[in-house]
Amino acid sequence: MNSVHPPMLVVGAGPVGLVAALTLLQNSISVRIIDKDPHHRIGQRGAGIWPCSLELYNFLDVSEVNGLGKPAPPTRSYKPGTLEPLKDSSIALQMEPSPAIPFHGLKLMEKFSCYVEMGTELRSFEQSDEGVTAILAKNGISETVDTKWIIGADGAKSVMRKELGLTFLGKTRDDIQIVTGDISLKGVGLDRAYWHRIGNFNEQGVTLRPTDKVGKDGWQFLLYGHELDIPKIAQSEELVFETIASLIPTEITFNKVVWMSDFRANIRMVNKFSEGRVFVAGDAAHVYSPTGGQGLNSGVQDAFNLGWKLALIQKGLADRSLLETYSAERLPVISEMLRVTTSILDKATSSGDLSLRQSPILYMLGINCRFSTIVLDEFVISVEGRPINAYGVLDEGHLEAGDRAPYAPNMLQLGCAEPDETTLFSLYRPWYHTMLVFAPSLVNATPILGALEAYNKSVVRSAVVLPSSASVTSVASPAGLVLVDREGYAYLAYLMEADQTKVFVIRLDGVVGGIVHGAEGVKKYFSNIFSDA
Repeated sequence: MNSVHPPMLVVGAGPVGLVAALTLLQNSISVRIIDKDPHHRIGQRGAGIWPCSLELYNFLDVSEVNGLGKPAPPTRSYKPGTLEPLKDSSIALQMEPSPAIPFHGLKLMEKFSCYVEMGTELRSFEQSDEGVTAILAKNGISETVDTKWIIGADGAKSVMRKELGLTFLGKTRDDIQIVTGDISLKGVGLDRAYWHRIGNFNEQGVTLRPTDKVGKDGWQFLLYGHELDIPKIAQSEELVFETIASLIPTEITFNKVVWMSDFRANIRMVNKFSEGRVFVAGDAAHVYSPTGGQGLNSGVQDAFNLGWKLALIQKGLADRSLLETYSAERLPVISEMLRVTTSILDKATSSGDLSLRQSPILYMLGINCRFSTIVLDEFVISVEGRPINAYGVLDEGHLEAGDRAPYAPNMLQLGCAEPDETTLFSLYRPWYHTMLVFAPSLVNATPILGALEAYNKSVVRSAVVLPSSASVTSVASPAGLVLVDREGYAYLAYLMEADQTKVFVIRLDGVVGGIVHGAEGVKKYFSNIFSDA
């Protein structure tokens, strides 16, 4: 059977594949998304969502995801052989929300008429300069489909990666073996306000984190320790019950294991994220130690980085060379992510304590692509051989092109029948660049706005950001929006003075693509993005 196919085929319907598909759909690009599993998986995997990913979901306008999350409960450890509390601690560094960082802590597609096709497997594909022909299988029936691009988000055992012949260099840590899953149980004295940790990695241990996702008596468990036969335990629900019961000195009533899987630490990454018209993202491109909770978050950021670039090319607005920046921007980030999480793992196993180490780097707000060939900063002197620090800690006193675009609330929007309040994040969406023109007055901004008229408003939008001291008598302006920063949050976050004029080009993925003086700088920035700029 041969069929006409949408220009985008996404293989894998986990969070990475869904983010890729949603980014494309919001760009009005039709998508087909398949998953080889016959049914959606139940239970939780990659439950830790960091602020950088919460911001991403906000840009995708699925901020309801944030409402579904809960703060990580405090971890409670116990004196050996008892349920007498030894210490309560936080699993992650506590950070309060601020005007520049709205999401903090560790914490849909049907409306676009796109549905996941479950039980559909990619068998093989061939590509040419014009497109990709893929062989799919469902219920024993083969289907040949022609598409323009394929995104492989099909996990650590990726067919896509193997078919592309990408290297997957790294190592397997046989000394790190864990059984994890969701379980339904009731235990006397197990307070659901805590994440319980009993034992240690050097001998044997268990953690139980309460989760209502599998019922009011639901927990996510980890079993670990050199004295446990992890592969054997993972084969038997009864052995899981017996092992947990032997480790926790209290009366426990077991109901069922919802799902479980054994895990050994693999630390690997591809040499590149694409070949021709086929791409890999998430676990298909990199696997990691679970310590630090960075993996899923890194995967959805892969997808977001790729999605907007593919959309511009499919719309005929950008050259295919733009896709080279997908690998170029993500490889340094992932390489450093593996180093950070492996370091945390080594420290945890040497101490016998598998709880997360508190570090602000885990919030992922300092991830950047300052080194990218498509970002432009006219206020930073280029230094050849400058070290790449792609996985840094957020420094709110420093902002360059390639950094995360800061948040700012309480912006007064002018030109409405009634002045309205908005935020900078409400402006950023994955189908257009946002030009933030900071200027002392509309008069100062007008020449820049005039130059921006040359760009298609469906993919480039502008907003003037005026200081609280600005005197505005008229809002007649070519800008799409005129905002007054009445509390000064935007000027503080973007390191602006009230008498300065500067343009911040916010990419479709919420990254500051350019920081320039004016219209010529904007033109120079877009010459690396649009094919006709």
